Amino acid sequence: MPDETFDVPKIASLARLELTEAEILKFERQLGDILAYIEKLKEVDVESIEPSAHAFEIFDIARPDLARPEEGLSPEQALANAPAATQSEFLVPKVLD
Repeated sequence: MPDETFDVPKIASLARLELTEAEILKFERQLGDILAYIEKLKEVDVESIEPSAHAFEIFDIARPDLARPEEGLSPEQALANAPAATQSEFLVPKVLD
């Protein structure tokens, strides 16, 4: 276990949190446990593992940004129930002077 202590009251102050003494002790213990676990992870042999930024080799799962008019409304359909419209645009009340 690492021999580090955390200044939880200072961290809480920076985060503008008010903690009780019980919470301070609890978070000090939890942070110590997290560091101990990180130290344990450092013992794992990763020599044969190639570094990667993602766990999966899926990089771009977003669909292409293509117009699909068959799935949407035509401009005329979209403007059909508009309170006010001109040509192919909605008319909205002015909000800024």
